[in-house]
Amino acid sequence: MQVTDRQVRKMWMERQQNKTIEAASMLAGMTRKTGTKYIGSGKLPSEDRKERSWRTREDPFEKVWPEVELRLKDAPELEAKALFEWVCEMYPNELQEGQLRSFQRRVKAWRATAGPPKEVFFPQIHPPGKRMSTDFTHMDKLGITILGEEFAHMLCHCVLTRSNWQWATICHSESLLALRCGVQSALLQLGHVPREHWTDHSTAATHSISRARPEVRKFNGNYLELMDHFGMDPKTIQVRKPNENGDVEALNGALKRRVKQQLLLRGSSDFESQESYRRFLEKVITKANHQRIDALKEELAVMKPLQSSLLPEYTQTTARVTSWSTVNIARTVYSVPSRLIGETVKVRQYEERLEIWYGGARQEMIPRIPGRHHQVNYRHIIDWLIRKPGAFMNYRYRTDLFPDMRLRQAYDRLCEELPQRRADLEYLRILKHAAHNLESEVLTALDELRERDLLPTHNRVLEYVPVQALDIPPMPEFDVQLQEFDQLLGGVLHD
Repeated sequence: MQVTDRQVRKMWMERQQNKTIEAASMLAGMTRKTGTKYIGSGKLPSEDRKERSWRTREDPFEKVWPEVELRLKDAPELEAKALFEWVCEMYPNELQEGQLRSFQRRVKAWRATAGPPKEVFFPQIHPPGKRMSTDFTHMDKLGITILGEEFAHMLCHCVLTRSNWQWATICHSESLLALRCGVQSALLQLGHVPREHWTDHSTAATHSISRARPEVRKFNGNYLELMDHFGMDPKTIQVRKPNENGDVEALNGALKRRVKQQLLLRGSSDFESQESYRRFLEKVITKANHQRIDALKEELAVMKPLQSSLLPEYTQTTARVTSWSTVNIARTVYSVPSRLIGETVKVRQYEERLEIWYGGARQEMIPRIPGRHHQVNYRHIIDWLIRKPGAFMNYRYRTDLFPDMRLRQAYDRLCEELPQRRADLEYLRILKHAAHNLESEVLTALDELRERDLLPTHNRVLEYVPVQALDIPPMPEFDVQLQEFDQLLGGVLHD
């Protein structure tokens, strides 16, 4: 019977209480002879155990292993599973599927004893108040929804590498605006500024100098202006070396796991608005930072206070409105109200929206949808398009005039039942009705017509959503009495 370390320790303890070897061995569950052996050696069974150098059964990989070893020497990055599948193809009668795990262990042992040297990582000492690292991380796998709709987004995640204090803001791309918003929000929460700011080689911070040497990158001018404004030294890790930004990379995963747990405790990942989700996220981050208060105090003691004013969370440019009632901003076409055609407008680009300004007043606010190269709002052009219905068929941005699948289905049904020109005109009239009333009510009417299997013509939509007459309240004629002004002026002179 095999004796365990625990039994031997028990026997030694009993001997220290002046019990005989026989009594101590019996209390530990071993024979007197075994107890005498371990008292004499002074070693535990695990310390006295010798490594076995012989096999107890035939090596199943003996015939194929020389070939496998040659492959590993030529290409050490080969994975064990791919090698196993290759061996099974080359030697169909030698191995079976159930031997994969044994083969993987053999490859693992070869890498440790005869494989090439592995990259060594060196833990770093981070002085307090010196380094803030920023990274973008995707949140799509958490299943966040806003009013039932999938909310695709990212986080701009800032971390002080000494204390691991962190802050994050919601964004939709790795743009300079998202980086500016994230960094400023973190600095505002801290009230202090670290000496260095580290990023990876995202296009928000750097750009490639040449196609011939894409690994050589230079800081963007706008990013340098941001760093200079707050007095931070810009730093980057090496290209394709995410381990150099290890603190923030590790906390990306930790933050997402923490958010996931809080969502489970909450019982739902659906939020009534983006604002309510933002408050939830900030509450989770604040709770995580409570565990780092002492380390954060050490950092704040050597960081300079935040004295610079915050930069606007937008970039501003000018654009001329084309005869198509559009502007081209950052290679994306946006429609604007047609009254601005021919005018030069100011465009403020935020992370989530664009604002069109003219004459010192905001004329339009347009949501930014990542990945789209044109965003045409039918409300901007429908009044003129319905006067020129023939332009609809080959309109360059025609797909944008189907803002909802139910409108697309209605148009397809009209095309099946009516001549093309008549179908276009009917659809454009429905679209105009949606523009001047409530789109949601028009969509509800289309749902009802589809359920009743009726052709969704403009007149039938009007039966469900009639044109709303303007209810102008009566305004009595204003009767001016000049003596009232005399009384006012008299009171002023009297005073």
